[in-house]
Formats: sequence, C-alpha cells, structure tokens
Amino acid sequence: MAKKKEVLFEFPHPMDNDCLIGHNDTLKTFMDAWNKRNEYPIHPVWMLCGPRGIGKATFAYKIAKMVYGNVGDFFIVDLAHNIDQYGKDKPDAKQITVHTVRAMIQKMQMSSMSGQWRVILIDAVDELTGPAENAVLKLLEEPPQQTLFLLVTHQLSNVLPTVRSRARVEKMRPLTVSELRELCVKFMPDTEINSDILKLANGSFGKIASLKASGGDIIYEELLNILKDKNSTASDALTVATKIAATPELYGIVLDAIACFNLADLYPLATQSISDINRLNLKPDITIFKIINEIKKCL
Repeated sequence: MAKKKEVLFEFPHPMDNDCLIGHNDTLKTFMDAWNKRNEYPIHPVWMLCGPRGIGKATFAYKIAKMVYGNVGDFFIVDLAHNIDQYGKDKPDAKQITVHTVRAMIQKMQMSSMSGQWRVILIDAVDELTGPAENAVLKLLEEPPQQTLFLLVTHQLSNVLPTVRSRARVEKMRPLTVSELRELCVKFMPDTEINSDILKLANGSFGKIASLKASGGDIIYEELLNILKDKNSTASDALTVATKIAATPELYGIVLDAIACFNLADLYPLATQSISDINRLNLKPDITIFKIINEIKKCL
C-alpha cells in the first residue's frame, strides 16, 4: 500500500514575512508614539503579549525594520540564536540561555552609535531561563539611549513582575475568523480549512498551521465523531487517544472537545490530568483515554 503523501507547509520566518494581518490597533498605538517621539519621549520597552501564533513576532520584526538605522543596530535574542557557555550554537534547547543574552549585550556595547536607533528583539521572554531574564532586567533598569526593546511574550504571568513593571504592555488580541481565513488563503491556498478548524484555532493561525501539518485536524474530527456516536466503544476511544498521545502538541484538543460540548465542569480535571502526564510521568494514552471517557459520560 502506498504511503499517504505528507503535506508540508513552508511559512516565512517573521523577519521575512511582510504579511501582517490584524493588530491594526496596536500598530496605530506604536506609530502614534513613534511619530511624536521628538515631542514626547517614546517608552523604550514595549512588551507584545498574546497567545502563540497570532503574529506577535511578525509585528515585532515589522516595527524593528522600520526603526533601526543600520544592520549592526539590530540585536535578536531567540532560540535560533541560542548559545552555550562556550559560545557554541544550542538551537535545540527549549530555553534561551544567559550566555545568549550576555553575548547580545556585549555585541550591543561594541556597536557604533551613529545617531541611529538600535533595536533589541527578544522572542520570547517566556523562554528565557531565570538567569537570562535577570540579565535582561539589569539592562532594562538603565536602558541605553535611543534603544528600543521589543519583548514578545506568550503568557504575561510567566514574566517577572520587575520586568513587566519596566515595560509598556500591549495586549494583542487573537485573530478574527475573517483574518484567519485571509492568512489561510495566503499561506495555504490549496488546503481545505473548514469552520470547525477555524473555531478550534481560537484566533491563532499558528495553531491552524500546526494542526494541518500534524494531521491534528483529522484526529480532532475523529474524536468529536466518537464522542457524538452513542455506539462508539472503549476500543474506539483508546484508538483516538493513542493518536493524540503520539504528539504532545495535540493533548490540548481534548480540552477543545470539552469546550465544544460546553462541559466547563470537566475542564479543571482534564487540565490537571494533562499537566500530570509530564509531572508524574503518566502514560499519555491512558490518561487521555480516561479524559475521553469522562467526556462521554457527560453526553
């Protein structure tokens, strides 16, 4: 039997993506402040907060490219530029090291200031280690002149209060359904995106892309069908639970199913169970199977 052709999606890096959809209010807020910077000093630290996949990094790079004067005036801190204590690349790490931040500070201090603005973009603050975040905090305590900090943040509660207090926090909203459709047409023109997937995305194009690339949309549809079918068996539930368990990024679709059936009372239990998979080293397929059974009991 021939293998099913894998669907691959290629999306531009935020730095190369000139297609910013949505966030007109945040853009207007920044542009108003930037255009009046000679009358009223612009806040040097802007924290762009919101769910993953809504375009925060694309927005940050758009602003950065407009502000900084020369190539040497732009400094990026992210997982792609991560290094270890010996200066060697560490792109596969899940957190940004303090060595990466210190290297950025050293480059910035050695750069020439020719009257142009410099930009420091951190994507994302949530991914900094404790020491790395403290190193950033020291820099924010006395920010260099004509330097703009753009701090991408997925979850504001994960950021040190002392870092938040030194930033102008801009809460960016999830994308609308029409904005999601526009992005799908732009980046996935040959892919069918139904209304269920648009609802499941919760305003995140990144989530749509992840679901389509992993086949999570098909698994989610299978999950809903099993839950709706009164004749589905425990074996059916275990089959779909095993598929979900194979990809940790898909664990959350059982929470989406709970929301789909308006079973809010189950949400705390399911959330805790999913958290316990890693915390207590539980078997993910069995844990997810139990959650699916609890959902089915309520229907």
